[in-house]
Amino acid sequence: MAINAAFIFISPEGEATTHQAKVATGSVDVTTFAVKSYTAACLLAKTLVADGFNAIELCGGFGIEGVAAVKQAVNNAIPIGVVRFDNHPGLGFKSGDDLFE
Repeated sequence: MAINAAFIFISPEGEATTHQAKVATGSVDVTTFAVKSYTAACLLAKTLVADGFNAIELCGGFGIEGVAAVKQAVNNAIPIGVVRFDNHPGLGFKSGDDLFE
């Protein structure tokens, strides 16, 4: 079975409708999306499930609370993975939990 995955990263200017790119290898397709908040990530995640994505990986900018919010948004419909940084270098060495809602 081919994997149709999404990678979501968080950036203050992120707009998933315009900031996205896809890499397709045949066995794994990954579409990368930028979002500007946890709320936007949750809305996107719900859309991705409806569009047939079967996995989501979140960038290290998502703190524990952000990951939990996305997991709750998809209601365990697909697996949610995460890259971890305790203090993200792209976010002033802070957790997204301190910066985003």
